[in-house]
Amino acid sequence: MLKKVCVLLLPLLLLSGCFKEDYTSLESKPIPWVLTREVVQDERADVRLSGSVKARYESPIAFQLNGRVLTKHVVAGQKVNANDPLFTLDPRDVDEVERSAMAQLAVADAALATARNELKRQQQLLEQNYISRQALERFELAEREALSQRESARAVLAQARNTRTYTELSAEHAGVMINVEVEAGQVVAAGQVLATLAQEGDKEIEVYLPDGQSPPQVGQIDLRGERSIQVELREIAGAADSSSRSWRARYRLLESNESLLLGSVVQVTLFKSDNAEDVLRVPLAALDERGLGAQVWQVIEGQAQPVSVDVLELTTEYARIRADLNTQSRVIALGTHLLTPGMQVRERAL
Repeated sequence: MLKKVCVLLLPLLLLSGCFKEDYTSLESKPIPWVLTREVVQDERADVRLSGSVKARYESPIAFQLNGRVLTKHVVAGQKVNANDPLFTLDPRDVDEVERSAMAQLAVADAALATARNELKRQQQLLEQNYISRQALERFELAEREALSQRESARAVLAQARNTRTYTELSAEHAGVMINVEVEAGQVVAAGQVLATLAQEGDKEIEVYLPDGQSPPQVGQIDLRGERSIQVELREIAGAADSSSRSWRARYRLLESNESLLLGSVVQVTLFKSDNAEDVLRVPLAALDERGLGAQVWQVIEGQAQPVSVDVLELTTEYARIRADLNTQSRVIALGTHLLTPGMQVRERAL
């Protein structure tokens, strides 16, 4: 009897052990700790950015017709004067069109001369009453049609000659060639940009401002020897760049300086005269950028929640931002790349 009871209890003991193992495996993991720090009001209102020196006017160079580049007269960085040759297209096809137009004009001239001579003979016959007035009108109409065809042929020839001039590109202004992107023998399309001419004259500083930041109106660039040049906002792009979400801005130099070379990089300090009170500072490690835009994380009711921010400047230790936060807010200072919205966390203040 005892042996039968043991045999019956053995499966129950095995099942209870399995249930115990499953139960322990389903126990929740411990809630992680996160370190938080207070958001600090930024002490300064200036924005420091890197900018590049640009010409006030940059003219793209392109042909008005398709063709093969026969000669290339310039290279990147070369200075040119007004009317200097830049590029030449192979003119053979255009020359054939011009010769064809000349031949068509010759045919039209001959047809007009024939129509006028015939009209003159018919007018003499009308004076002698050999033909009627209605018959003469047909010859007058033929003379007018020949005249119209001659004018049309002249227009076609003028257009062909204009097209012949389009095979040669010359500099309209003095300046420096930048971004020369074509070689002799290359086939190009009408309107394809071959190079860019940076015209002589005023220079500007081009910077990219963070999305959401109003552009400062004035600033300065710092040169060597602790010298600076004042700059003033001239234009701001009408839309943010689709990839970087930054705004291109151009600042005009208030004084000329020959030491500023086109394309060189300079440090620009932009002065914020208003709205400086909403600029905040957070530790650099608190900033999280994972393809969803810049954000920081707060602990709200025991859960990590993201807050979108506009980044104004990055340093080696902190980030200057603008966001829907205040100086009493606390943000998670480390390990933000491991967080997910609504994640349970325990806060430990620094």
